[in-house]
Amino acid sequence: MPLINLVVVLAVVGIVLWLVNNYIPMDGKIKNILNLVVVVGVVIWLLQVFGLVENLQTIRVGRG
Repeated sequence: MPLINLVVVLAVVGIVLWLVNNYIPMDGKIKNILNLVVVVGVVIWLLQVFGLVENLQTIRVGRG
């Protein structure tokens, strides 16, 4: 993935998260959970993009 695409995706995710935090009224606890889920998701995605984590699509939970 080219570096410019990576920067654009991170910027879009950041702007969308900022818009949600500022313009959608919700409880503070829910905002914190949403922020945590987005940050963890982006970190996992970045680790996959840079090849530091194997592809997580092959992991199966429970009976398959």
